[in-house]
Amino acid sequence: MSKVNWKGGTMLYPVPACLVSVGSMKESNLITVAWCGIISSEPPRLYISVRRERFSHHILTQTREFCVNLTTAAMVRGVDLCGVKSGRDVDKFKIAKFTKEKAEKVSCPRVAESPITLECRVFDIIPLGSHDMFMADIVSVAVDESLIDEKGALSLAKSNLVAYSHGSYMKLGAKAGSFGYSVRKKTPKKGERANGRKKKN
Repeated sequence: MSKVNWKGGTMLYPVPACLVSVGSMKESNLITVAWCGIISSEPPRLYISVRRERFSHHILTQTREFCVNLTTAAMVRGVDLCGVKSGRDVDKFKIAKFTKEKAEKVSCPRVAESPITLECRVFDIIPLGSHDMFMADIVSVAVDESLIDEKGALSLAKSNLVAYSHGSYMKLGAKAGSFGYSVRKKTPKKGERANGRKKKN
């Protein structure tokens, strides 16, 4: 397969289409963030990268708290609005028709329409070129009850999450595999031994 080589760039897709809420229940803002990811599982930590000229940057620097709200196909129009409008000019909760919800561990609001929200507290800020990276502890996770089955397991596929890929918001597609399936022993079908041969009657 032949390939064309371009200069180095941010061609790492797909990425999350996260809606980050900052501020307080009284004075808040929303910012759409794609540069977001996990940096540690124990303790649970993530990062978001935000341009210094963004309205939410100084709020994040002052409060050192934020919520990462995962987004669904039904939220996409509002998510896009929050990425192209500035909180200096508009109330993004109002124009995007999102609902503020009190968080459990931090002062900033959660987005009620989001099926999963990660409440975060910043422990370090690192300047990195065009963006500053806000590294944070995940202090609480709120999950919509409709995504929890009768056994208490999370059924994330029901949430209809979206990702961002090269200028487009994309619904997550069909399952292509599951963690560890490549090395998992196959369960023999009825009438077969583990090696795949049929049992003799």
